[in-house]
Order: sequence, then structure tokens, then C-alpha cells
Amino acid sequence: MPSHAKDVQVQLVTEIQDEDRKETMEIQEPGQFFTRGDTQVLTFTEHPEEGDPISTMVTIKPAHVSIKRSGGVEMRQVFQESLETENLYHHTYGDFHMKTFTERVDFRSLEESTQGRLHLRYTMTLNHEVTQAHRLTLTFEEENDS
Repeated sequence: MPSHAKDVQVQLVTEIQDEDRKETMEIQEPGQFFTRGDTQVLTFTEHPEEGDPISTMVTIKPAHVSIKRSGGVEMRQVFQESLETENLYHHTYGDFHMKTFTERVDFRSLEESTQGRLHLRYTMTLNHEVTQAHRLTLTFEEENDS
């Protein structure tokens, strides 16, 4: 991590909607946030109840967001408004092909506000079969030294 990284508290809320059901997952973890040029990076480690920890790195550039996860799962998902991207999701249960169409990206930096916020709205098709609507909201704020 760069020396100018800030310790932050991260909250990640993911909502998945298909025709008749909605699933919401929420995690809270400590993380780090730093800026390099026009790129802002947020890193944290998820500790799922089952399986190995998952290191997550969210890279935010103008008009481009990338989420890379490694450890218990391996994937790199790219979000660009009004574009479809593809990637593989490597999981203990096998590999899944993912197509992501990003409808909307909203980002407020920690430099603009006391709370940073990334909101993504997208549809994802898994293995060319199931398409679901997703909403991902990632908020993060600097930890107080109090």
C-alpha cells in the first residue's frame, strides 16, 4: 500500500433481483483508500463464513470501474456505463462465464466528502443463461483516530 493510504471503514451492499425474488448481501470490513493520479483505489478483505478470505481491490477511473477479487474466488469485473463486458468467475464450485452490462455508475470521492460512495447498477448474465439485475453500493469513510 502507498504511504498516503487512508484507513477506512467499508460497507458493501449488493442487491440481486430476478423475476420473483430479491437477495441482499451486506459486508463491513476495514480497508484502505488511496489516489494515484486520476485513479482512486479501495482495498479490503472479505471474511466469508465459509471459505477462504477474499481480497478485493476496487479501481475507479473516469468512466471506468474495475473490481478485482482474489483468494476464495478469482475474478475481475469491469464496469463502463452503457457497455457490456465479459469475464470468468473462478469459484471452488467451478468457473462461471459472466457478461455484465453497466447501466449506471455514480461515484463520490473521499476527497469531495467525508464519506466516499460508489453506486453501480448493472445486469449480469451467468453462463449465458440467467440474467439478473444488480445494484452494488460501496460506501467508505476514513477511520477516526479517536
